[in-house]
Amino acid sequence: MAIYAIGDRVPQIDPSAYVHPDATVIGDATVGPEATIWPQAVLRADYGTIRIGARTSIQDGSVIHATAAHATIIGEGCVVGHCAHLEGCTVEGGALIGSGSIILHRAVVGRYALVGAQALVPNDKVVPARAMALGVPVRIRTDAMPEGHTAKAAAEYAGNGHWYRTALRRLG
Repeated sequence: MAIYAIGDRVPQIDPSAYVHPDATVIGDATVGPEATIWPQAVLRADYGTIRIGARTSIQDGSVIHATAAHATIIGEGCVVGHCAHLEGCTVEGGALIGSGSIILHRAVVGRYALVGAQALVPNDKVVPARAMALGVPVRIRTDAMPEGHTAKAAAEYAGNGHWYRTALRRLG
């Protein structure tokens, strides 16, 4: 796997986390227990800080970036869909970030919220807990998501991380 320090910024990856061999982790990135980072995902914390919570899944092709001014914090039990881009934002525990969505500087996605596929959460936008945010830019429906709606998917991806760690082998 491509795990890099840059200067004195060194990734911290929990031993129970799974980082796919084709993912990239650079700099001041912390990956929590049983979190999973899938193929072509990039965590680039060269100037800022990235924190990935326990049992959170960063799907294939997603880009997680931080700036010197804005950390990117993703809580526990979240699922970040394929090809999402998160930069300088906070995603609280149990949230689901849809494939291809973009979440920008100082935005906050509340606990158990859902950001729909291809949605844009612009700078400074707050998606309340349990809300559903859809569209470009997002429109918000409050109290649309039940607590724990992402827990099953997060647990499945944590299990996949254990399976991949023991069963994945390169053939070519």
